[in-house]
Amino acid sequence: MVSLKAGFPDHSDAMRIAVVDDDEEIIDFVSAALTAAGYACTPFRTGAALLAALRRQTFDLILLDWNLPDSLGIDLLRSIRGAGAHSTAIIMLTSRSDKDDIAVALQTGADDYVIKPESSIVIAARVGAVLRRSLPDAAQQRVSIFGKYGFDRLTGHVRFEDADIPLSAKEFKLALLLFENMHRPLSRSYLLEKIWQSAGDLPTRTLDMHVSRIRAKLNLTPANGYRIVAISGFGYRMEQFGAEEMQ
Repeated sequence: MVSLKAGFPDHSDAMRIAVVDDDEEIIDFVSAALTAAGYACTPFRTGAALLAALRRQTFDLILLDWNLPDSLGIDLLRSIRGAGAHSTAIIMLTSRSDKDDIAVALQTGADDYVIKPESSIVIAARVGAVLRRSLPDAAQQRVSIFGKYGFDRLTGHVRFEDADIPLSAKEFKLALLLFENMHRPLSRSYLLEKIWQSAGDLPTRTLDMHVSRIRAKLNLTPANGYRIVAISGFGYRMEQFGAEEMQ
C-alpha cells in the first residue's frame, strides 16, 4: 500500500485545512482523504461560515467549491485575497471544467484548480504540493536567519549576535513559527494546535505565558528589529520594523 504521506511536508500533521462545499458527501470524502494524510480538516457549508471563521482562525489551506448556497467561490476567493490573506493557500475544488473558469480562478489568486470528481490520493497529493510551495524557503534549511537572530532546527538553539539564548523546546517552536510567518496574523487555536497539537486541555494562559517569555528572552524591541503584537480576540502577529524605524 502506498502511504498518502509520502513526499508531503514533515509537519503535515499540523496543517489546518478548511473544506468548503455544500455537498455532505464531498466534504466527508475530502476530509477522510486529507485526515488519512495527516491533515486537520474543518468543514464549512457556506461562504458566510468560512468568512466568519477566518475572523477567528488561521488555516494553512482552503479547499473551495465554486457554487455555494449563499455565494460563489470565485467571489470568496476575491474577498479573501482582497483582505490581504496571500499567505493562505487556496485550491478551487469544483465540477466546473471550463478553461475560462480555470483561468479566472488562477488569475484571481487560486494556487491550484482541481476538477471533481477526483480520487482521494490525487486530492491529497495536490494539497501536499501546494503546501510545499507555500512553505517559506527557510523551512527547508537547517538554520534560518532573521536579522540578528539565527534559529538552528537541528540543535533547537537560537543565536543572537554572538550569544546563545536558552529556550525551551516549545518556546523555540513557537518563536520560529512566528518569525516564519512574519506580518501574518495567527489565531490562538492555530498556534496551540501547531505547537501543542491539542488545545482542549491546556490552561488558557499557556500561550500567553510562552509569548511573554519569548519577548523577554529574545529581547524583541525596536532596537533589535522585531516585535510580537497581540491581536485582540484573535491571536498574535510577528512584525519587523522598517530600517527607518530601527534607527
